[in-house]
Amino acid sequence: QVQLVESGGGLVQAGGSLRLSCTASGVTSSKPAMGWFRQAPGKEREFVAAISWSGTRTNYVDSVKGRFTVSRDNAKNTVYLQMNSLKPEDTALYYCGARMGLAGTSYYTAANDYSYWGQGTQVTVSS
Repeated sequence: QVQLVESGGGLVQAGGSLRLSCTASGVTSSKPAMGWFRQAPGKEREFVAAISWSGTRTNYVDSVKGRFTVSRDNAKNTVYLQMNSLKPEDTALYYCGARMGLAGTSYYTAANDYSYWGQGTQVTVSS
């Protein structure tokens, strides 16, 4: 059974940085594309960043381009989200998602493209 566990969230001042991690278990024979989403109170879940299995292709929502970087270490079954220059509007519960399939260079930006989700890690940015 696939399980995703996020970590690295916390409280940070505006302009600060955090690095989120998402470690997958039960994916030994799969080569998932991964994504990060976030959900603020009263809002829908929003795409943040995605990365292909190969790690060669990434995609970001416009509001985080130039500030966030998604990466992965397949040997550790872990995907990262480095968040710099954080803003109060980045405050949300951050989730990682996994889409199982063939190894490749595809990434996915829609929540319903993902089959598995973690429980989320809270990021709070104070002004």
